[in-house]
Amino acid sequence: MAGPAIDDIDLHILGELQQDGRMTNVELARKVGLTAPPCLRRVRALEESGAITSYHAVVNPAMLGYTITVFAMVSLKSQAESDLKAFEDHVATLPEVRECYMLNGEIDFILKVVAKDLQSFQQFLTSKLTPAPNVVSVKTSLTIRMSKNLPGVPLPL
Repeated sequence: MAGPAIDDIDLHILGELQQDGRMTNVELARKVGLTAPPCLRRVRALEESGAITSYHAVVNPAMLGYTITVFAMVSLKSQAESDLKAFEDHVATLPEVRECYMLNGEIDFILKVVAKDLQSFQQFLTSKLTPAPNVVSVKTSLTIRMSKNLPGVPLPL
């Protein structure tokens, strides 16, 4: 299924909003070379089409006491659709899991998990993740540092 027709102005709008989703419509219009009303119409059309899915603040985890980020590679006993869905439903209830991706290959899922410290991560791992139905193994990698974290997707501007 093809996406909505997105022209160069829409791409410019998307690029600016990826960098700063809080800018005013007037500021956005100035940056993309439009007046405010047509700029707002384009933003609304991008939202309605699903090209823009949400706006949110990026929170500094350490400022809130989350000093540990771990990637967990999860293998399941069964890859039947009902078992995959059951695991996804379980993960959806775990606030420590910030991202979850189903993978092709040896590992079934990779999870990005945040925790306040190693002890709380260990507690999460042993009480919530490894005992989940259908989980056969969990391999974890503790992050050392983040060297790149860009929002959105690369846009040809």
